[in-house]
Amino acid sequence: MNLPVDRTLPYPPAPREKVVEEVHGVRIEDPYRWVEDPQDSRTRAWSAAQHELFQEAAAQWQGRKLVVERLRRLQSVGVVGVPVWRGERRFFLRRTAAQEHVTLMVARPGPDGTTVEQMLLDPMALDPSGLTTLDAWQPSRDGDRLAYQVSEGGTEESVLRVMGVGTGEVLDGPIDRARYSPVAWLPDGEAFYYVRRLDPASLPAGEEQYHRRVWLHRVGSDPSTDVMVFGEGLDRRTYFGVGVSRDGRWLVVSASTGTAPREDVWIADLSAGSCESPELRPLAVGLDAQISARVGRDGRLYVGTDLDAPRGRLAVADPSRPGPEHWKDLIAEDPEAVLESYTILDGPGTGGRGLIVVGWTRHAVGELTVHDLSTGERLPGDAGRVPLPGLGSVGSLVSRPEGGHEAWFSYTDHTTPSQVHRFDARTGVVELFASPPGTVKVPQVVTRQVVYRSTDGTPVRMFVIAREDVLDGRGDPREPRPTLLYGYGGFGISLTPGFSPGVLTWTEAGGIYAVANLRGGAEEGEQWHRDGMLGGKQHVFDDFHCAAEYLIDRGWTTADRLAVQGGSNGGLLVGAALTQRPELFAAVVCSAPLLDMVRYEKFGLGATWNVEYGSAEDPEQLGWLLGYSPYHRVEEGTPYPAVLFTVFEQDTRVDPLHARKLCAALQHATASARPILLRAESDVGHGARSVSRGVELAADTLAFLAHRTGLVFEPGL
Repeated sequence: MNLPVDRTLPYPPAPREKVVEEVHGVRIEDPYRWVEDPQDSRTRAWSAAQHELFQEAAAQWQGRKLVVERLRRLQSVGVVGVPVWRGERRFFLRRTAAQEHVTLMVARPGPDGTTVEQMLLDPMALDPSGLTTLDAWQPSRDGDRLAYQVSEGGTEESVLRVMGVGTGEVLDGPIDRARYSPVAWLPDGEAFYYVRRLDPASLPAGEEQYHRRVWLHRVGSDPSTDVMVFGEGLDRRTYFGVGVSRDGRWLVVSASTGTAPREDVWIADLSAGSCESPELRPLAVGLDAQISARVGRDGRLYVGTDLDAPRGRLAVADPSRPGPEHWKDLIAEDPEAVLESYTILDGPGTGGRGLIVVGWTRHAVGELTVHDLSTGERLPGDAGRVPLPGLGSVGSLVSRPEGGHEAWFSYTDHTTPSQVHRFDARTGVVELFASPPGTVKVPQVVTRQVVYRSTDGTPVRMFVIAREDVLDGRGDPREPRPTLLYGYGGFGISLTPGFSPGVLTWTEAGGIYAVANLRGGAEEGEQWHRDGMLGGKQHVFDDFHCAAEYLIDRGWTTADRLAVQGGSNGGLLVGAALTQRPELFAAVVCSAPLLDMVRYEKFGLGATWNVEYGSAEDPEQLGWLLGYSPYHRVEEGTPYPAVLFTVFEQDTRVDPLHARKLCAALQHATASARPILLRAESDVGHGARSVSRGVELAADTLAFLAHRTGLVFEPGL
């Protein structure tokens, strides 16, 4: 495992301008303000030179072709999704080895007892270039119609259409400005509630991505005639949720300011008024809590909330008296596990009493339990537990909308591609319902979950994945190995076990992969999230640094063989790591990152995140942000690790300017010969992309990291 011999690179010229702003009495230098503008001729020339530099460096990375081949083989297992039932129709996602994107399928019983499958949506059929992605879809109550949203041309701007399921004919649309829009059908399938931004022509410049409203749309009508149902006068950053009860009587609308971990919720009885002007009454407004609500088939209001329960609880009430003072706990908060989901089984075969299946994560590992629907009590013994294939992740827990004795859910772990399982409440048996369409040989790797202490003594958990022969009989490493540490730590997003071709490619070659469950996520509930947001954001970085120190101190790796990787908020994480503790890491992959925390609110969707990070408009919060903003912590003469920034030119969430600015700053400041590189990709946004593009990106990052840490990819992987 030889490490590379570095040479000082001729970085493209990047003038340092004397741009200084005084914010709340603090002088803030911004020498690379000019690279914020992608149309500036200097930015274009600098970016083109960075591309050439990246290509020259990448040509030296051995094993990239082997990585591409292995990633493609692992990706060839494909994808299968949990079914969404509408009567006898079963809607689901699937991707075969030959497909670039997941496709939407529908299956139904054939005349001879067989199952007839029909492809409803294939993004490649819509756009052979591969730049169109399927964002969301929702069938009507009878399954005859399908509302679906796609982003076209590499953008992330969802366009909504309606299809006739039987014919495949587009019945309605396009309706633009429908990004992040839920769809709630009325029972007759002739209309639905949805969310759409206001016409940008009516908005102040720079606010085109905001100002959402809830609308009622009738299929076939001109969207300009849609009736605004809710949202006028609320914060411009507000996101909305909408839901309609199965019988069509109850409308529930939720609203959250940006990504704040709290919702306001209203409910309306549609039988008491028109669908165009429902009388929405507060269900829970002004509470500092996350709240989800729906009315079940039994007429009860079900409320999932972390109010007075950071790990979550499920309460019930009468929808005509929906206020918190009337809530009665059905599933109480667990002292360790986080309540994630639930589904109701109340059909024949459930003993006449009805059951509720509840999904949990216990220290980031999934569980399913079975409870009495009327009392919430867990069934005794084995009847109260749904057996799972292993220690992994459970998701997409569903049942039939009309009720029944069956539930479906997905399961995955570090060596198991996501599968669909079926639980039969009559027998308590779980069976495999659907596997991915392909097969793949998975390397023999094992996972350990370890606990370490952060700077302030807080225990933090981490998954460590490695090939069996890399470990000794006690499960510790035989010798230090090239190690890749990954984290996120924000927005209440949990990192749970899952099948990853990139992880398996790294570990199969003899490397170690670690995933730290940092504060800022929700692995231990909402308080765990809040301990890593706003003024507590430094906790996240401390947790990450201590994860690195644990891996080094326990002999898993050494600082010259340890790399870190993160994207989006995780890009901020590794940006903070490389500027706060550069001596800990050999290499960093920083993807689609936030890095200038003084100006982040001015670009992309940044203004929706100040509820997570804080705002530079507030003097105290500016202090928090400047305390860790990677762009502002760069110090000349510091020997920084090797860094690869990866950015996407169509990214409308996190503007690529962040990576450009820190790249320029590090190239100027670093005292080491380890390279600072920028990989920019056109015609793709922040998230979804074709399989081929995903493989190429992963191959570049893994080859870079392997080159920097001494990991060797051998033929025959």
